[in-house]
Amino acid sequence: MAETPDKRRVAYYYDPDVGSYTYGLGHPMKPHRIHVTHHLVSAYNMLDKMHVLRAKRASAETMTRFHTDEYVHFLSRVTPETADELTYHGTRFLVGEDNPAFEGVFEFCSMSAGGSIAAANRLASGSADIAINWAGGLHHAKKREASGFCYINDIVLGILELLRTYPRVLYVDIDCHHGDGVEEAFYTTDRVMTCSFHKYGEYFPGTGTQEDRGRGRGKGYAVNVPLKDGITDESYKSVFEPVISRILEVYRPSAVWLQCGSDSLAGDKLGCFNLTMHGHAACVQFFRKQNIPLVLVGGGGYTVKNVARTWCYETACALGIEVDERLPWNEYFEWFGPRYRLEVLGNNMEDLNMREGSLDKVRINALKHLSELRPAPSVGMHDVPRESLGHHLGFSRDDDDSRAKDELDERLAQHTRFVYKLQEHQSHSNADDHDQEEDDWESDASSSTSSRKPNKRSTVTRSRSRAHKKRMSIITNQQVDYGARTEDVVVGKKTRRKFFSSKARWDDEWRGVLVDGDVEGFVEGFGLSGVGMGMKGGEVGRVMERGGRGEDGMDEDEEGDGEEW
Repeated sequence: MAETPDKRRVAYYYDPDVGSYTYGLGHPMKPHRIHVTHHLVSAYNMLDKMHVLRAKRASAETMTRFHTDEYVHFLSRVTPETADELTYHGTRFLVGEDNPAFEGVFEFCSMSAGGSIAAANRLASGSADIAINWAGGLHHAKKREASGFCYINDIVLGILELLRTYPRVLYVDIDCHHGDGVEEAFYTTDRVMTCSFHKYGEYFPGTGTQEDRGRGRGKGYAVNVPLKDGITDESYKSVFEPVISRILEVYRPSAVWLQCGSDSLAGDKLGCFNLTMHGHAACVQFFRKQNIPLVLVGGGGYTVKNVARTWCYETACALGIEVDERLPWNEYFEWFGPRYRLEVLGNNMEDLNMREGSLDKVRINALKHLSELRPAPSVGMHDVPRESLGHHLGFSRDDDDSRAKDELDERLAQHTRFVYKLQEHQSHSNADDHDQEEDDWESDASSSTSSRKPNKRSTVTRSRSRAHKKRMSIITNQQVDYGARTEDVVVGKKTRRKFFSSKARWDDEWRGVLVDGDVEGFVEGFGLSGVGMGMKGGEVGRVMERGGRGEDGMDEDEEGDGEEW
Protein backbone atom coordinates (compact mmCIF):
# COMPACT_ATOMS: atom_id res chain seq x y z
CA MET A 1 0.00 0.00 0.00
CA ALA A 2 1.28 3.42 -0.94
CA GLU A 3 0.26 6.20 1.42
CA THR A 4 -0.30 9.74 0.17
CA PRO A 5 1.21 12.67 2.07
CA ASP A 6 -2.12 14.44 2.83
CA LYS A 7 -2.96 12.22 5.75
CA ARG A 8 -6.20 12.92 7.60
CA ARG A 9 -7.35 11.92 11.05
CA VAL A 10 -10.07 9.33 10.52
CA ALA A 11 -12.44 8.01 13.21
CA TYR A 12 -14.09 4.69 12.38
CA TYR A 13 -17.17 3.58 14.38
CA TYR A 14 -18.12 -0.08 14.53
CA ASP A 15 -20.21 -2.14 16.94
CA PRO A 16 -19.47 -5.91 16.74
CA ASP A 17 -23.12 -6.71 17.47
CA VAL A 18 -24.63 -4.71 14.63
CA GLY A 19 -24.29 -7.48 12.06
CA SER A 20 -26.10 -10.01 14.24
CA TYR A 21 -29.60 -8.67 13.54
CA THR A 22 -31.88 -9.77 10.73
CA TYR A 23 -34.98 -8.19 9.24
CA GLY A 24 -36.35 -11.65 8.54
CA LEU A 25 -35.99 -14.49 6.07
CA GLY A 26 -35.94 -13.21 2.50
CA HIS A 27 -35.88 -9.53 3.41
CA PRO A 28 -33.56 -7.48 1.14
CA MET A 29 -31.96 -5.49 3.97
CA LYS A 30 -29.04 -7.38 5.50
CA PRO A 31 -27.32 -5.75 8.50
CA HIS A 32 -24.72 -8.50 8.11
CA ARG A 33 -23.18 -6.46 5.27
CA ILE A 34 -21.64 -4.12 7.88
CA HIS A 35 -19.92 -7.09 9.51
CA VAL A 36 -18.55 -8.25 6.14
CA THR A 37 -17.33 -4.72 5.38
CA HIS A 38 -15.47 -4.61 8.68
CA HIS A 39 -13.74 -7.92 7.92
CA LEU A 40 -12.52 -6.57 4.57
CA VAL A 41 -11.28 -3.35 6.19
CA SER A 42 -9.44 -5.43 8.77
CA ALA A 43 -7.98 -7.75 6.13
CA TYR A 44 -6.46 -4.74 4.35
CA ASN A 45 -4.80 -3.66 7.63
CA MET A 46 -6.62 -0.34 7.69
CA LEU A 47 -7.73 -0.49 11.32
CA ASP A 48 -4.35 0.56 12.71
CA LYS A 49 -4.45 3.68 10.49
CA MET A 50 -7.67 4.97 12.08
CA HIS A 51 -9.16 5.63 15.50
CA VAL A 52 -11.39 2.56 15.79
CA LEU A 53 -14.18 3.28 18.25
CA ARG A 54 -17.32 1.64 19.59
CA ALA A 55 -19.97 4.30 20.11
CA LYS A 56 -22.27 4.55 23.08
CA ARG A 57 -25.68 3.30 22.01
CA ALA A 58 -28.31 6.00 21.64
CA SER A 59 -30.96 5.99 24.34
CA ALA A 60 -34.67 6.48 23.77
CA GLU A 61 -34.36 10.01 25.15
CA THR A 62 -31.65 10.83 22.61
CA MET A 63 -33.80 9.58 19.75
CA THR A 64 -36.60 11.94 20.75
CA ARG A 65 -34.45 14.90 19.71
CA PHE A 66 -36.09 14.29 16.33
CA HIS A 67 -38.64 11.49 16.63
CA THR A 68 -41.83 11.69 18.67
CA ASP A 69 -41.96 10.23 22.17
CA GLU A 70 -44.84 8.00 21.16
CA TYR A 71 -42.95 6.46 18.24
CA VAL A 72 -39.72 5.88 20.16
CA HIS A 73 -41.67 4.34 23.04
CA PHE A 74 -43.34 2.04 20.53
CA LEU A 75 -39.99 0.92 19.09
CA SER A 76 -38.62 0.24 22.56
CA ARG A 77 -41.32 -2.31 23.34
CA VAL A 78 -42.50 -3.76 20.04
CA THR A 79 -41.80 -7.44 19.30
CA PRO A 80 -42.83 -9.69 16.39
CA GLU A 81 -45.58 -11.10 18.62
CA THR A 82 -47.04 -7.74 19.67
CA ALA A 83 -46.51 -5.86 16.40
CA ASP A 84 -50.05 -6.27 15.10
CA GLU A 85 -51.59 -4.94 18.30
CA LEU A 86 -49.14 -2.06 18.84
CA THR A 87 -49.34 -0.89 15.22
CA TYR A 88 -53.15 -0.92 15.31
CA HIS A 89 -53.21 -3.74 12.76
CA GLY A 90 -50.49 -2.23 10.59
CA THR A 91 -51.92 1.27 10.29
CA ARG A 92 -49.40 3.15 12.46
CA PHE A 93 -45.63 3.33 12.99
CA LEU A 94 -44.73 0.30 10.81
CA VAL A 95 -47.03 0.57 7.80
CA GLY A 96 -46.72 -2.01 5.05
CA GLU A 97 -44.40 -4.97 4.58
CA ASP A 98 -41.12 -3.07 4.16
CA ASN A 99 -40.49 -2.49 7.87
CA PRO A 100 -41.04 -5.62 9.96
CA ALA A 101 -40.90 -5.57 13.75
CA PHE A 102 -37.91 -7.90 13.91
CA GLU A 103 -36.37 -9.13 17.13
CA GLY A 104 -34.09 -6.47 18.61
CA VAL A 105 -35.20 -3.63 16.33
CA PHE A 106 -34.68 -1.01 19.05
CA GLU A 107 -31.15 -2.22 19.88
CA PHE A 108 -30.25 -2.16 16.18
CA CYS A 109 -31.53 1.41 15.89
CA SER A 110 -29.62 2.45 19.01
CA MET A 111 -26.34 1.20 17.49
CA SER A 112 -26.94 2.93 14.16
CA ALA A 113 -27.97 6.24 15.75
CA GLY A 114 -25.30 6.04 18.44
CA GLY A 115 -22.56 5.68 15.83
CA SER A 116 -23.74 8.68 13.80
CA ILE A 117 -24.16 10.91 16.86
CA ALA A 118 -20.70 9.93 18.11
CA ALA A 119 -19.23 10.60 14.65
CA ALA A 120 -20.79 14.07 14.64
CA ASN A 121 -19.46 14.84 18.11
CA ARG A 122 -15.99 13.59 17.14
CA LEU A 123 -15.98 15.97 14.18
CA ALA A 124 -17.36 18.90 16.17
CA SER A 125 -14.77 18.49 18.92
CA GLY A 126 -11.96 18.70 16.37
CA SER A 127 -10.72 15.19 17.22
CA ALA A 128 -11.12 13.96 13.64
CA ASP A 129 -11.20 15.29 10.10
CA ILE A 130 -13.30 12.41 8.76
CA ALA A 131 -15.67 10.18 10.74
CA ILE A 132 -17.15 6.93 9.38
CA ASN A 133 -20.23 4.98 10.49
CA TRP A 134 -21.23 2.40 7.90
CA ALA A 135 -24.11 1.26 10.13
CA GLY A 136 -25.77 4.67 9.65
CA GLY A 137 -27.36 6.35 6.67
CA LEU A 138 -31.00 5.33 7.27
CA HIS A 139 -32.36 8.35 5.47
CA HIS A 140 -36.03 7.40 4.94
CA ALA A 141 -37.14 7.28 8.59
CA LYS A 142 -39.78 9.88 9.42
CA LYS A 143 -40.50 11.71 12.63
CA ARG A 144 -43.26 9.32 13.68
CA GLU A 145 -43.03 6.43 11.25
CA ALA A 146 -40.62 3.92 9.73
CA SER A 147 -40.11 3.95 5.98
CA GLY A 148 -37.96 2.15 3.41
CA PHE A 149 -36.21 -0.23 5.87
CA CYS A 150 -35.36 2.78 8.10
CA TYR A 151 -36.71 3.10 11.64
CA ILE A 152 -34.60 5.82 13.29
CA ASN A 153 -33.11 8.63 11.21
CA ASP A 154 -29.53 8.64 12.49
CA ILE A 155 -28.57 11.27 9.91
CA VAL A 156 -30.96 13.89 11.27
CA LEU A 157 -29.85 13.14 14.83
CA GLY A 158 -26.19 13.50 13.81
CA ILE A 159 -26.71 16.72 11.87
CA LEU A 160 -28.54 18.22 14.85
CA GLU A 161 -25.38 17.57 16.85
CA LEU A 162 -23.23 19.26 14.21
CA LEU A 163 -25.49 22.32 14.26
CA ARG A 164 -24.54 22.90 17.88
CA THR A 165 -21.05 23.80 16.65
CA TYR A 166 -21.19 24.51 12.91
CA PRO A 167 -23.29 27.31 11.35
CA ARG A 168 -23.98 25.46 8.08
CA VAL A 169 -24.04 21.75 7.21
CA LEU A 170 -24.27 20.27 3.71
CA TYR A 171 -25.99 16.89 3.37
CA VAL A 172 -25.30 14.98 0.14
CA ASP A 173 -27.09 11.73 -0.73
CA ILE A 174 -25.81 9.40 -3.47
CA ASP A 175 -28.20 6.56 -2.65
CA CYS A 176 -30.33 5.37 -5.57
CA HIS A 177 -33.43 6.39 -3.58
CA HIS A 178 -34.33 9.96 -2.70
CA GLY A 179 -33.28 11.02 0.82
CA ASP A 180 -36.79 12.15 1.68
CA GLY A 181 -36.58 11.77 5.48
CA VAL A 182 -33.59 14.11 5.84
CA GLU A 183 -34.93 16.61 3.33
CA GLU A 184 -38.26 16.74 5.13
CA ALA A 185 -36.60 17.32 8.50
CA PHE A 186 -34.65 20.37 7.29
CA TYR A 187 -37.06 21.62 4.63
CA THR A 188 -37.69 24.96 6.32
CA THR A 189 -34.20 26.00 7.42
CA ASP A 190 -31.16 27.41 5.64
CA ARG A 191 -28.72 26.01 8.17
CA VAL A 192 -28.77 22.64 6.41
CA MET A 193 -28.65 22.28 2.64
CA THR A 194 -29.77 18.88 1.36
CA CYS A 195 -28.68 17.61 -2.06
CA SER A 196 -29.89 14.25 -3.35
CA PHE A 197 -28.88 12.41 -6.54
CA HIS A 198 -31.49 9.71 -7.09
CA LYS A 199 -33.68 7.77 -9.48
CA TYR A 200 -37.04 9.44 -10.09
CA GLY A 201 -40.11 8.10 -11.84
CA GLU A 202 -42.30 5.23 -10.51
CA TYR A 203 -39.65 4.55 -7.94
CA PHE A 204 -39.64 4.64 -4.14
CA PRO A 205 -40.28 6.99 -2.39
CA GLY A 206 -41.80 8.88 -5.31
CA THR A 207 -40.45 12.27 -4.20
CA GLY A 208 -37.52 14.45 -5.20
CA THR A 209 -38.42 16.56 -8.22
CA GLN A 210 -36.40 19.66 -9.01
CA GLU A 211 -39.36 21.79 -7.99
CA ASP A 212 -39.01 20.60 -4.38
CA ARG A 213 -36.66 23.34 -3.22
CA GLY A 214 -37.58 24.03 0.40
CA ARG A 215 -39.96 26.40 2.11
CA GLY A 216 -39.79 29.57 4.17
CA ARG A 217 -36.22 30.36 5.15
CA GLY A 218 -35.24 27.06 3.60
CA LYS A 219 -36.44 28.06 0.14
CA GLY A 220 -33.72 27.05 -2.31
CA TYR A 221 -31.75 24.97 0.20
CA ALA A 222 -33.17 21.63 -0.88
CA VAL A 223 -31.51 20.55 -4.12
CA ASN A 224 -32.76 17.50 -6.02
CA VAL A 225 -31.10 15.88 -9.03
CA PRO A 226 -33.56 13.34 -10.47
CA LEU A 227 -31.94 10.74 -12.71
CA LYS A 228 -33.05 7.89 -14.96
CA ASP A 229 -32.05 4.25 -15.27
CA GLY A 230 -28.58 3.12 -16.27
CA ILE A 231 -26.50 6.18 -15.43
CA THR A 232 -22.77 5.48 -15.83
CA ASP A 233 -19.68 6.81 -14.07
CA GLU A 234 -19.04 9.45 -16.71
CA SER A 235 -22.62 10.72 -16.77
CA TYR A 236 -22.80 10.78 -12.98
CA LYS A 237 -19.56 12.73 -12.71
CA SER A 238 -20.76 15.23 -15.34
CA VAL A 239 -23.65 16.27 -13.10
CA PHE A 240 -22.24 15.58 -9.63
CA GLU A 241 -19.10 17.69 -9.77
CA PRO A 242 -20.59 20.86 -11.34
CA VAL A 243 -23.58 20.87 -8.97
CA ILE A 244 -21.55 20.15 -5.82
CA SER A 245 -18.85 22.64 -6.82
CA ARG A 246 -21.48 25.33 -7.22
CA ILE A 247 -23.03 24.43 -3.84
CA LEU A 248 -19.64 24.67 -2.13
CA GLU A 249 -19.06 28.04 -3.75
CA VAL A 250 -22.46 29.49 -2.82
CA TYR A 251 -23.27 27.78 0.47
CA ARG A 252 -19.73 27.40 1.92
CA PRO A 253 -20.65 24.62 4.38
CA SER A 254 -18.77 24.23 7.64
CA ALA A 255 -19.16 20.44 7.53
CA VAL A 256 -20.37 17.85 5.02
CA TRP A 257 -22.46 14.74 5.68
CA LEU A 258 -22.20 12.21 2.82
CA GLN A 259 -24.66 9.33 2.63
CA CYS A 260 -22.96 6.60 0.59
CA GLY A 261 -25.91 4.35 -0.23
CA SER A 262 -24.57 1.52 -2.39
CA ASP A 263 -27.79 0.60 -4.16
CA SER A 264 -26.67 3.01 -6.87
CA LEU A 265 -24.05 0.44 -7.88
CA ALA A 266 -24.46 -1.70 -10.97
CA GLY A 267 -26.17 -5.02 -10.28
CA ASP A 268 -27.89 -4.03 -7.05
CA LYS A 269 -31.03 -6.04 -6.28
CA LEU A 270 -33.22 -2.96 -5.81
CA GLY A 271 -31.19 -0.36 -7.70
CA CYS A 272 -31.29 0.64 -11.35
CA PHE A 273 -28.05 2.61 -11.88
CA ASN A 274 -24.87 1.45 -13.56
CA LEU A 275 -22.12 2.89 -11.36
CA THR A 276 -18.90 1.00 -10.73
CA MET A 277 -17.13 0.92 -7.40
CA HIS A 278 -14.67 3.57 -8.58
CA GLY A 279 -17.43 5.82 -9.92
CA HIS A 280 -19.25 5.64 -6.59
CA ALA A 281 -16.09 6.23 -4.56
CA ALA A 282 -15.18 9.25 -6.72
CA CYS A 283 -17.78 11.19 -4.70
CA VAL A 284 -15.88 10.42 -1.47
CA GLN A 285 -12.58 11.39 -3.08
CA PHE A 286 -14.09 14.65 -4.36
CA PHE A 287 -15.14 15.75 -0.87
CA ARG A 288 -11.88 14.63 0.70
CA LYS A 289 -10.02 17.02 -1.58
CA GLN A 290 -12.11 19.94 -0.31
CA ASN A 291 -10.57 19.66 3.16
CA ILE A 292 -13.93 20.18 4.90
CA PRO A 293 -14.90 18.16 8.00
CA LEU A 294 -16.64 15.09 6.60
CA VAL A 295 -18.94 12.35 7.93
CA LEU A 296 -19.41 9.18 5.89
CA VAL A 297 -22.35 6.88 6.54
CA GLY A 298 -23.85 3.88 4.78
CA GLY A 299 -27.42 3.54 3.59
CA GLY A 300 -28.98 1.36 0.91
CA GLY A 301 -27.25 -1.52 -0.78
CA TYR A 302 -28.76 -4.97 -1.24
CA THR A 303 -26.11 -7.01 -3.04
CA VAL A 304 -24.02 -7.69 0.05
CA LYS A 305 -20.67 -8.53 -1.53
CA ASN A 306 -20.74 -5.36 -3.67
CA VAL A 307 -21.70 -3.20 -0.69
CA ALA A 308 -18.83 -4.61 1.38
CA ARG A 309 -16.33 -4.09 -1.43
CA THR A 310 -17.38 -0.49 -2.03
CA TRP A 311 -17.49 0.64 1.60
CA CYS A 312 -14.12 -1.02 2.19
CA TYR A 313 -12.66 0.85 -0.78
CA GLU A 314 -14.22 4.13 0.34
CA THR A 315 -12.66 3.65 3.77
CA ALA A 316 -9.33 3.48 1.97
CA CYS A 317 -10.25 6.64 0.06
CA ALA A 318 -10.96 8.42 3.35
CA LEU A 319 -7.53 7.38 4.59
CA GLY A 320 -5.94 8.49 1.35
CA ILE A 321 -4.28 5.14 0.63
CA GLU A 322 -4.25 2.82 -2.35
CA VAL A 323 -5.18 -0.82 -1.91
CA ASP A 324 -4.49 -3.92 -3.97
CA GLU A 325 -7.43 -5.06 -6.07
CA ARG A 326 -6.59 -8.68 -5.23
CA LEU A 327 -8.51 -9.48 -2.09
CA PRO A 328 -6.47 -10.65 0.90
CA TRP A 329 -7.60 -13.72 2.78
CA ASN A 330 -10.51 -13.10 5.13
CA GLU A 331 -13.38 -14.97 6.74
CA TYR A 332 -15.67 -14.28 3.77
CA PHE A 333 -13.11 -14.82 1.03
CA GLU A 334 -15.23 -17.44 -0.80
CA TRP A 335 -18.10 -14.98 -1.17
CA PHE A 336 -16.12 -12.92 -3.65
CA GLY A 337 -15.45 -15.62 -6.21
CA PRO A 338 -14.72 -16.33 -8.95
CA ARG A 339 -12.52 -13.24 -9.43
CA TYR A 340 -11.70 -12.51 -5.77
CA ARG A 341 -11.04 -8.88 -6.51
CA LEU A 342 -11.99 -5.56 -4.91
CA GLU A 343 -14.19 -4.38 -7.76
CA VAL A 344 -17.76 -3.74 -8.85
CA LEU A 345 -17.97 -3.70 -12.63
CA GLY A 346 -20.54 -1.99 -14.82
CA ASN A 347 -22.93 -3.83 -17.08
CA ASN A 348 -24.55 -3.29 -20.47
CA MET A 349 -27.58 -1.28 -19.29
CA GLU A 350 -28.61 1.55 -21.57
CA ASP A 351 -28.08 4.99 -20.06
CA LEU A 352 -31.51 6.58 -20.45
CA ASN A 353 -30.11 9.89 -19.18
CA MET A 354 -28.45 10.40 -22.55
CA ARG A 355 -31.75 10.43 -24.44
CA GLU A 356 -32.91 13.85 -25.66
CA GLY A 357 -30.38 15.66 -23.50
CA SER A 358 -32.21 14.70 -20.31
CA LEU A 359 -29.13 14.92 -18.08
CA ASP A 360 -28.11 18.30 -19.50
CA LYS A 361 -31.52 19.74 -18.69
CA VAL A 362 -31.32 18.48 -15.11
CA ARG A 363 -27.83 19.93 -14.62
CA ILE A 364 -28.77 23.30 -16.14
CA ASN A 365 -31.87 23.52 -13.95
CA ALA A 366 -29.94 22.70 -10.79
CA LEU A 367 -27.24 25.27 -11.53
CA LYS A 368 -29.86 27.89 -12.37
CA HIS A 369 -31.61 27.36 -9.03
CA LEU A 370 -28.32 27.60 -7.17
CA SER A 371 -27.44 30.85 -8.91
CA GLU A 372 -30.54 32.43 -7.37
CA LEU A 373 -29.35 31.81 -3.79
CA ARG A 374 -27.73 34.45 -1.68
CA PRO A 375 -24.23 33.35 -0.69
CA ALA A 376 -23.43 31.76 2.68
CA PRO A 377 -26.44 32.53 4.89
CA SER A 378 -25.26 33.75 8.27
CA VAL A 379 -26.36 32.57 11.68
CA GLY A 380 -25.80 34.03 15.12
CA MET A 381 -23.45 31.72 16.98
CA HIS A 382 -22.97 31.41 20.72
CA ASP A 383 -20.80 29.39 23.02
CA VAL A 384 -22.09 25.83 23.12
CA PRO A 385 -22.32 24.31 26.62
CA ARG A 386 -20.55 21.02 27.05
CA GLU A 387 -23.78 19.58 28.44
CA SER A 388 -27.40 20.63 28.73
CA LEU A 389 -28.84 22.16 31.88
CA GLY A 390 -31.05 19.12 32.41
CA HIS A 391 -28.08 16.80 32.03
CA HIS A 392 -26.06 18.86 34.50
CA LEU A 393 -28.85 18.85 37.10
CA GLY A 394 -29.37 15.12 36.77
CA PHE A 395 -32.68 15.01 34.91
CA SER A 396 -31.39 13.22 31.82
CA ARG A 397 -31.64 9.48 31.52
CA ASP A 398 -28.37 9.54 29.62
CA ASP A 399 -26.34 10.19 32.75
CA ASP A 400 -23.03 8.39 32.81
CA ASP A 401 -23.01 6.12 35.85
CA SER A 402 -19.25 6.44 36.05
CA ARG A 403 -19.54 10.14 36.94
CA ALA A 404 -19.96 10.20 40.69
CA LYS A 405 -22.25 12.77 42.28
CA ASP A 406 -21.86 13.95 45.81
CA GLU A 407 -24.72 14.45 48.26
CA LEU A 408 -25.01 18.17 47.50
CA ASP A 409 -25.53 17.43 43.78
CA GLU A 410 -28.38 15.07 44.57
CA ARG A 411 -30.01 17.53 46.98
CA LEU A 412 -29.78 20.39 44.47
CA ALA A 413 -31.30 18.23 41.73
CA GLN A 414 -34.12 17.12 44.02
CA HIS A 415 -34.76 20.70 45.15
CA THR A 416 -34.89 21.95 41.55
CA ARG A 417 -37.39 19.25 40.59
CA PHE A 418 -39.59 20.29 43.49
CA VAL A 419 -39.35 24.05 42.91
CA TYR A 420 -40.07 23.91 39.18
CA LYS A 421 -42.55 20.98 39.44
CA LEU A 422 -40.70 19.16 36.70
CA GLN A 423 -42.22 15.74 37.43
CA GLU A 424 -45.73 17.18 37.20
CA HIS A 425 -44.87 18.97 33.96
CA GLN A 426 -43.48 15.78 32.45
CA SER A 427 -46.54 13.72 33.32
CA HIS A 428 -48.97 16.30 31.94
CA SER A 429 -46.99 17.11 28.81
CA ASN A 430 -46.98 13.52 27.55
CA ALA A 431 -50.78 13.58 27.22
CA ASP A 432 -50.61 16.65 24.98
CA ASP A 433 -47.64 15.55 22.85
CA HIS A 434 -49.69 13.65 20.30
CA ASP A 435 -52.15 16.48 19.65
CA GLN A 436 -49.36 19.04 19.37
CA GLU A 437 -47.23 17.00 16.98
CA GLU A 438 -50.16 16.41 14.64
CA ASP A 439 -50.39 20.19 14.16
CA ASP A 440 -46.63 20.42 13.70
CA TRP A 441 -46.54 17.85 10.92
CA GLU A 442 -44.42 19.61 8.32
CA SER A 443 -41.09 20.14 10.09
CA ASP A 444 -39.66 21.02 13.45
CA ALA A 445 -36.17 21.80 12.22
CA SER A 446 -36.56 25.50 12.93
CA SER A 447 -39.55 27.08 14.63
CA SER A 448 -38.71 30.50 13.25
CA THR A 449 -38.84 29.43 9.62
CA SER A 450 -42.57 28.97 9.26
CA SER A 451 -44.59 32.05 8.46
CA ARG A 452 -47.94 30.28 8.26
CA LYS A 453 -50.21 30.11 11.27
CA PRO A 454 -52.09 26.86 11.77
CA ASN A 455 -55.87 27.07 11.68
CA LYS A 456 -58.72 24.71 12.31
CA ARG A 457 -59.57 24.33 8.66
CA SER A 458 -56.05 23.22 7.76
CA THR A 459 -56.21 20.72 10.62
CA VAL A 460 -59.32 19.18 9.12
CA THR A 461 -57.69 19.01 5.70
CA ARG A 462 -54.59 17.30 7.10
CA SER A 463 -56.72 14.74 8.93
CA ARG A 464 -58.46 13.89 5.70
CA SER A 465 -55.26 13.55 3.66
CA ARG A 466 -53.51 11.52 6.33
CA ALA A 467 -56.44 9.11 6.62
CA HIS A 468 -56.24 8.22 2.94
CA LYS A 469 -52.49 8.47 2.45
CA LYS A 470 -50.97 5.97 0.07
CA ARG A 471 -47.51 4.59 0.72
CA MET A 472 -45.06 3.24 -1.81
CA SER A 473 -43.16 0.03 -1.16
CA ILE A 474 -39.40 0.18 -1.62
CA ILE A 475 -39.43 -3.49 -2.68
CA THR A 476 -42.18 -3.39 -5.32
CA ASN A 477 -42.26 0.38 -6.07
CA GLN A 478 -46.05 0.09 -6.05
CA GLN A 479 -48.39 2.39 -4.14
CA VAL A 480 -50.66 0.72 -1.62
CA ASP A 481 -53.54 2.32 0.29
CA TYR A 482 -53.51 0.86 3.76
CA GLY A 483 -56.77 2.59 4.70
CA ALA A 484 -57.60 5.10 7.37
CA ARG A 485 -56.14 4.76 10.80
CA THR A 486 -58.72 3.86 13.41
CA GLU A 487 -58.09 7.02 15.41
CA ASP A 488 -58.23 9.36 12.40
CA VAL A 489 -61.67 10.92 12.03
CA VAL A 490 -62.63 12.91 8.95
CA VAL A 491 -64.81 15.76 10.14
CA GLY A 492 -66.60 18.35 8.05
CA LYS A 493 -65.87 22.05 8.30
CA LYS A 494 -68.92 22.85 10.43
CA THR A 495 -69.36 19.54 12.12
CA ARG A 496 -69.39 19.18 15.88
CA ARG A 497 -68.12 15.85 17.05
CA LYS A 498 -69.90 14.50 20.13
CA PHE A 499 -67.74 11.69 21.36
CA PHE A 500 -70.23 10.34 23.88
CA SER A 501 -73.19 10.17 21.55
CA SER A 502 -74.54 6.79 20.55
CA LYS A 503 -77.42 5.17 18.72
CA ALA A 504 -77.71 2.82 21.65
CA ARG A 505 -79.80 4.02 24.61
CA TRP A 506 -81.28 2.71 27.82
CA ASP A 507 -85.03 2.02 27.76
CA ASP A 508 -86.78 2.30 31.15
CA GLU A 509 -89.84 0.32 30.06
CA TRP A 510 -87.85 -2.64 28.78
CA ARG A 511 -85.03 -2.07 31.27
CA GLY A 512 -82.47 -2.74 28.54
CA VAL A 513 -80.20 -1.15 25.92
CA LEU A 514 -82.03 -0.39 22.67
CA VAL A 515 -80.82 0.81 19.29
CA ASP A 516 -83.07 3.15 17.29
CA GLY A 517 -85.90 2.39 19.74
CA ASP A 518 -86.28 -1.07 18.24
CA VAL A 519 -87.06 -3.80 20.77
CA GLU A 520 -86.64 -6.57 18.22
CA GLY A 521 -83.81 -8.85 19.17
CA PHE A 522 -84.22 -8.02 22.86
CA VAL A 523 -82.39 -10.55 24.98
CA GLU A 524 -82.82 -11.09 28.66
CA GLY A 525 -79.41 -11.29 30.18
CA PHE A 526 -77.50 -12.06 33.27
CA GLY A 527 -80.35 -14.24 34.69
CA LEU A 528 -82.07 -11.19 36.29
CA SER A 529 -85.83 -10.86 35.97
CA GLY A 530 -86.84 -7.79 34.02
CA VAL A 531 -83.27 -6.79 33.14
CA GLY A 532 -81.90 -7.25 29.65
CA MET A 533 -80.15 -5.69 26.70
CA GLY A 534 -82.23 -4.92 23.63
CA MET A 535 -80.21 -4.78 20.44
CA LYS A 536 -81.04 -4.34 16.80
CA GLY A 537 -79.76 -7.27 14.79
CA GLY A 538 -76.92 -8.09 17.14
CA GLU A 539 -75.24 -7.39 20.43
CA VAL A 540 -73.72 -4.48 22.31
CA GLY A 541 -70.24 -5.47 21.13
CA ARG A 542 -70.99 -4.39 17.56
CA VAL A 543 -72.07 -0.94 18.66
CA MET A 544 -68.99 -0.62 20.85
CA GLU A 545 -66.74 -1.62 17.95
CA ARG A 546 -68.23 1.24 15.94
CA GLY A 547 -67.64 3.64 18.83
CA GLY A 548 -71.36 4.43 19.08
CA ARG A 549 -71.60 5.25 15.37
CA GLY A 550 -74.20 3.88 13.02
CA GLU A 551 -73.68 1.43 10.20
CA ASP A 552 -72.81 4.35 7.89
CA GLY A 553 -69.96 5.40 10.18
CA MET A 554 -71.52 8.76 11.05
CA ASP A 555 -72.60 10.00 14.46
CA GLU A 556 -76.25 10.61 15.14
CA ASP A 557 -75.57 14.20 16.16
CA GLU A 558 -73.25 15.22 13.36
CA GLU A 559 -74.82 18.41 12.01
CA GLY A 560 -73.93 21.15 9.61
CA ASP A 561 -74.60 24.11 11.87
CA GLY A 562 -72.06 23.52 14.64
CA GLU A 563 -68.76 25.23 15.34
CA GLU A 564 -65.50 24.27 13.64
CA TRP A 565 -63.59 21.38 15.22
